[in-house]
Amino acid sequence: MTLDRRALLSGLAVSGLAATGARAQANPLNLRGRAVQGGHMIGRTWPRALIFIDGEALTTASADGWFVVGFDRDSPLATRITARSGPQEATSEITLARGQFPSHSISGLPSSTVAPQDSALLARIREQAAIKAEAYASRLDADYFRDGFAAPLETMRVTSAWGSQRILNGTPAQPHYGVDLGAPTGAPITAPAAGLVTLAESDFHYEGGLIFIDHGQGLITAYLHQSRVEVSVGQTVYRGQLIGRVGARGRATGPHLCWRMKWRDRNLDPSLLLRA
Repeated sequence: MTLDRRALLSGLAVSGLAATGARAQANPLNLRGRAVQGGHMIGRTWPRALIFIDGEALTTASADGWFVVGFDRDSPLATRITARSGPQEATSEITLARGQFPSHSISGLPSSTVAPQDSALLARIREQAAIKAEAYASRLDADYFRDGFAAPLETMRVTSAWGSQRILNGTPAQPHYGVDLGAPTGAPITAPAAGLVTLAESDFHYEGGLIFIDHGQGLITAYLHQSRVEVSVGQTVYRGQLIGRVGARGRATGPHLCWRMKWRDRNLDPSLLLRA
């Protein structure tokens, strides 16, 4: 099934959610987003307030009071979000919907991308894992996420849903923390929101051409299997700007974009931020 941008946005439209106290002045913690496993909340509160998730301080609001929090695929269904600024504190209790994660089988992958054995290759994979971990550790002081995302491709078809249990060449693997979007080789990939490029590599073993963008406060999107990378590390990009080209490099059986998102150490569904 082929979807144009309008159809995809309509199908994945983000529903608003507000969580405030009886009086906004008494509890200035306004939230909207997708209260579901794999989802997120975009909030606004006191400028530079500390944001706690279930009692753990995980982020700080921007100078304008904006912040984002994310819920992993297996997050508990009850979550407490607290903003604290000096003696002031505001809390909202969030109940998450349980995610629906199908099983997805892929056959015909090269064995070196499923169960590599070569010692030199394993060393290369470890080196690339360290590079990715460093890029994921970026914590840009920005709130580019505040207006939600646009789709990274003009025309595409969803070939694998986020969070699905993967079976690779007949062997169960970890869940798929990306949305696979089928598109022709060379199709332009554009930034869904402004951000800082923290990784831009043309030939990683699993991912092929790979880009990371930090949209603020550690909300990082990743773009895998590219045939061509059009940006460089340290570059600021803006919504709609060309960043790369669709390909089939790395662990892939055909041309597509695997679109991923992390907030800190939590894997999120990037499609849920479309038109947030």
